Amino acid sequence: MIDNIFILGKKLDEQDSLASFADLFHRPTSKIGKQLVYFCGNSLGLQPKSVRQYVEQELLDWQNLGVEGHFHGKNPWFAYHHFLTESTARLVGALPLEVVVMNSLTVNLHLLMISFYRPTSQRYKIVIEGGAFPSDIYAVQSQAKLHGFDPEEAIVALVPRAGEHTLRTADIIAALEAESNQIALVMLGGVNYYTGQLYDLEAIATKAHEIGAMVGYDLAHAAGNVVLRLHEWQVDFAVWCSYKYLNSGPGGTSGAFVHERHANEPDLPRLAGWWGHDEQSRFLMEAKFVPQLGAAGWQLSNAQILPMAAHQASLAIFDRATMPALRQKSEKMTDFLFKSLDQINPNNQYFTIITPRNPAERGCQVSMLMNNNGRAIFDYLTEHDIVADWRNPNVIRIAPVPLYNSFSEIAQFVNILQQALCS
Repeated sequence: MIDNIFILGKKLDEQDSLASFADLFHRPTSKIGKQLVYFCGNSLGLQPKSVRQYVEQELLDWQNLGVEGHFHGKNPWFAYHHFLTESTARLVGALPLEVVVMNSLTVNLHLLMISFYRPTSQRYKIVIEGGAFPSDIYAVQSQAKLHGFDPEEAIVALVPRAGEHTLRTADIIAALEAESNQIALVMLGGVNYYTGQLYDLEAIATKAHEIGAMVGYDLAHAAGNVVLRLHEWQVDFAVWCSYKYLNSGPGGTSGAFVHERHANEPDLPRLAGWWGHDEQSRFLMEAKFVPQLGAAGWQLSNAQILPMAAHQASLAIFDRATMPALRQKSEKMTDFLFKSLDQINPNNQYFTIITPRNPAERGCQVSMLMNNNGRAIFDYLTEHDIVADWRNPNVIRIAPVPLYNSFSEIAQFVNILQQALCS
């Protein structure tokens, strides 16, 4: 059985038009120099080999030019975020006006909620998935408190039906309709970090607007993982990090989206900083804030040049590979993974896959809820050169990333997992 999985994995690799992209990344190795099977890109993506060149260029300009690097460097720092705009817009399905790279993820989430969570005494609730990443939960709780509301009353946490692990779109829509007069903001993760479920972001945005609410998404697990069409879907705002599927380094810079219908609203409440001020008059140092048009008007401070340089290196790879092609490979990889896991796990004998099997409802992450001895099984995988991810209470997450993982690595993982289950 395992032999057949290895044979099919090799055959699929031979048919893979994106296989060569794996050579663009550094691969972690064990203490004895053996290359690891790295399935943890949903937590931290691998380093592109080109990153060093991009970052060293900015170090060189800093070394040789000092402050003059802002205007006379090879990539003048004053305009650095512009160098990322076109690629970022392609990545998330946006207009260039609608995106900016700045800050870190939760900072951007707070900045945009200041603008788009404008509660009233009647319409004040925030809808979020109950199993959201803790940072998102903390953010919406603190935003509710900031406006004087009790989070217990203001936050609507969506939970799956009894006995199910993921949210049904119909239930999300029904929840929005049930409290339609009280909801001010729908703020979901695009892909749930725990289950790997991809939500129907278009349908949710449409319903949110029908009931008079704003809609924003945390795309930390979606950007670089699934095809996004934020402009077309009429999303009000979105944020994402760059260190997971976007492979831009630990703590890397973040991205933000603001729909063009909000591009020229200077009176929209926001927390202002001078890098968001109109570029033509920024250095006049005037006291009145005049925001740039579009998402760039939410910037606060100078661009983070070194993290942005690493991010630019990665975005160049995405431009070459393209998200539609990556998504196509990702769906093939997860399909191969599901079928292979089913062969070693008849009738959910050892674990239950809690990630949806419908390709439209998942990214590349697959989450396995272990029946017994989950931590011991995870430790066995680690000892045998598989880099996966453990989440309490009993879930192993793996993410075959189409940019640098192979079908043969999936076969290798399944083989070692079977050994762990039977040991």
